[in-house]
Amino acid sequence: MARSARKGGSRSGPTTPATLALDALGIRYTGHTYEHDSAATGYGQEAARELDVAADRIFKTLLVDTGDNLGVAIVPVAGQLDLKATAAALGVKAVGMADPADAARSTGYVLGGISPIGQRRRLPTVVDESACSHDTVYVSGGRRGFQVELTPDDLLRAIRGSYAPIGRP
Repeated sequence: MARSARKGGSRSGPTTPATLALDALGIRYTGHTYEHDSAATGYGQEAARELDVAADRIFKTLLVDTGDNLGVAIVPVAGQLDLKATAAALGVKAVGMADPADAARSTGYVLGGISPIGQRRRLPTVVDESACSHDTVYVSGGRRGFQVELTPDDLLRAIRGSYAPIGRP
């Protein structure tokens, strides 16, 4: 496992739209890379296992369809997304999971490497409030096999999102 600490402008580690956005905002983060298994389908669980980090600190980025638009929900890989709570947090009547092709097209990232940071289009974004119980959390850095670790408040600042109780165990 390779790690690299970066703060605004540093060029160590992979460069992705997520790291460029974090660098531009001057947000301190640490990049963590691991060898992605192409047969793996549980990308977040793979990251937790490979990085030896508790699954409740690794957060997955999920796109939801609000009917009129897409939204982003960020929840621990150890849990599930509560669609009803997500709809309430986004201020819409209901949401469903977005079509994977729409998610990739909208964000500019590949499935399994969708970062909430540096997406092609700015979408309404909600982070599960459980993130606040950790000093740092991990989210995709924009590639399979690459996670960025940062404080929950820095994550919120980078995505211009909000906290809400959208996850369930």
